[in-house]
Amino acid sequence: MQGRIHHLYRDEQGMSFVYVGMGFMGFLAASTLAIDVGMFMTARAQAQNAADAGALSGVVALVANSYTDRSTSGPAVQSAINTAKANAIMGTAPSVLSGDVTFPVGPTGVSNRVQVQVYRTVVRGTAEASPANAMTCVKPFMIPDKWQEVQTPPWDTGDSFDKYTSKGVPLADPDLYRDSNSSTYTGYSVANDRGTVLVLRAGTGDNINPSFYFSWKMPGDTGGDFYRDNIANCNQTMMHAFDTITQEPGDKSGPTIQGIDMLIAKDPGAFWEPLPGFNCVKGSAFSTSPRVFPIPMYDPDYYAEGKKNGRVADFRIANFLGFFADHTQGNAIWGRITNVTGTVDRLAGEAPVNAFPTAIRLVQ
Repeated sequence: MQGRIHHLYRDEQGMSFVYVGMGFMGFLAASTLAIDVGMFMTARAQAQNAADAGALSGVVALVANSYTDRSTSGPAVQSAINTAKANAIMGTAPSVLSGDVTFPVGPTGVSNRVQVQVYRTVVRGTAEASPANAMTCVKPFMIPDKWQEVQTPPWDTGDSFDKYTSKGVPLADPDLYRDSNSSTYTGYSVANDRGTVLVLRAGTGDNINPSFYFSWKMPGDTGGDFYRDNIANCNQTMMHAFDTITQEPGDKSGPTIQGIDMLIAKDPGAFWEPLPGFNCVKGSAFSTSPRVFPIPMYDPDYYAEGKKNGRVADFRIANFLGFFADHTQGNAIWGRITNVTGTVDRLAGEAPVNAFPTAIRLVQ
C-alpha cells in the first residue's frame, strides 16, 4: 500500500493536460484583451476621424459660405455636424449636437478655428482657416493689387496708378498703395470684394490699370503652348507673396483666351449665384470648380518704381486674388472675385497679415 502511494506521488502522467489547460486559459485571456484593445483603438481612431472631418467641413463652410454666421443653424455648424455624423464609429453614427461645435481662438488671437467634439468621448478635432503663405495652380497672368486713388477718387476699374510723371518726376499728390502686411492695407479682400464682377483684358503699354493683365514667365518652359497649358491646367510650382516675377514677352492674349475657354469647358455647369445667402459658385461637378483659381496680384508701387528706374519687366507679387472665370467675350475674360484656398509652406516665411487666400488645416 505504501509502495503504491509512493508510486502515485512520483507518477507525472497527465501533467501535460494541466499545462495545456493553463495555457489555453492564458491564450484566451490574451486574445480577449487584444480584441478589446483593438476595438477600443479602432473606435478611437474612427472617432478622431469623425471629429477631424467635422472640423474641416465646418471651417470650409466658414470660409466659403459665411465667416460671420456661427449660429446653430448656420452653414459652419450644420456642415460640421452633418459631416461628423456621416463618419460612423463601429458601424454607428456619433451623436454630435450644435453645442459640440465651437469656435476657439487661435494663437494669433483671431477666432478662426472650428472644434468638433463627438458624443461620449473626449476626442475632438480642431481645424483652422489661417492666412496662406503659398499658392499652387497660379495662372501665368497678373493684375495690380488695389490702391488708394488720390488723383481721381474714388478708386474704380478705369483708374491707373500714378506716382510719377512720364519723365519720372514724383507727383505732388501720388496714388497710394500699402502692402498686405500693413494694418491699413489698401488691396483686395474677401470681405469687401467677394462677388464683384471683374473684366480682364490684355494690358497695353506699361499702364497700371485694374482691368489690364500682364503675362508673366512661369518656371519650366516658354512659348504660347506652355503658357496656354498652364492656364487650362494646374502648374504645381509653389509661389509666395513678395516673390519677384518677370513679364512674359510677346502678345499672349490669344493663348490666354484659349486657355480660359478650355478651363470653362471642364466644368460647363458651374455658375455664380449672386442671391443673398449664396454669393458663390453653384452647379459645379467638382468640390471646388477648376474655374476658380488664383491670380497673382503685383505691387503697383514696386512696378512704378521699376518703370522710373528702367526695370519695366520686373514685378513683385503682392497677394493672390481668387477668381471665378464666368465666360470670355472677344479678348476679355469676365468673372467674379471669390475666396480661394492656399497652403502653408513651412520653409517659407510667415503669411502676410492680410493674405487674400486662406489655408485650411487640422491643428489638433
